[in-house]
Amino acid sequence: MHGTPRLTPELVLRAYAEGLFPMAERRDDPTLYWISPEARGIIPLDKFHVSHRLARTIRSGRFTVTADRAFAEVLAACAAPAPGREDTWINAEIVSLYTALFAKGHAHSLECWYRGRLVGGLYGVGMGAAFFGESMFSCERDASKVALAHLVARLRSAGYELLDTQFITSHLASLGACEIPRRAYMTKLKKAIAKKAVWPGYCPAPSGSTMGASAALALGETGLTGAEDSTGGPSWPGWLVLQLITQTS
Repeated sequence: MHGTPRLTPELVLRAYAEGLFPMAERRDDPTLYWISPEARGIIPLDKFHVSHRLARTIRSGRFTVTADRAFAEVLAACAAPAPGREDTWINAEIVSLYTALFAKGHAHSLECWYRGRLVGGLYGVGMGAAFFGESMFSCERDASKVALAHLVARLRSAGYELLDTQFITSHLASLGACEIPRRAYMTKLKKAIAKKAVWPGYCPAPSGSTMGASAALALGETGLTGAEDSTGGPSWPGWLVLQLITQTS
């Protein structure tokens, strides 16, 4: 790995396009490094796996899931120590960079709420039809999995082609993540970033039955996708998320 000088959001985006991403070794280490794994983790958007128990949780609506409503809070939670994860790779410069990327519309978050409290979520970067997942957190059972399921539904509805997880964990593998060689990843990456997908894409809305869906612009039409809750954002109904994840083209 090679140390880098202070980065800019624009440089980070150019690096993503070349298959690189920045990380710190520890939260208190001010140095960032460019990473490009030989084996890259991805979640094929048509192969996201939902267990029966997770499907019940999603369908129940136990968690309210919003997008881009609490990016700073999600980033802070991902950076914070947690049981079994006493240290993280998210240092102060990562926080500054991705906060700037969010302000410019390139970084995004999904938030899981329970009784008005943020209990899980994830954040990442969108470019073209590729989404680069950076980190997730959970302090309620399945909260991060529900957030990821909602992310996959949104990406599929918007025509995204690549969901990059960078590395593989047993947690991600249980949800359908796999590793591919760097060369295969670069082929997928170049194809995906050459296309355009608009975050958060098109929100499918009910059309005649509880299992039908039609395309409607998400922005300004939140009533079509779910209720406006106390967190201030639209929440997609669980049955719709499950439909989008499992439907085939």
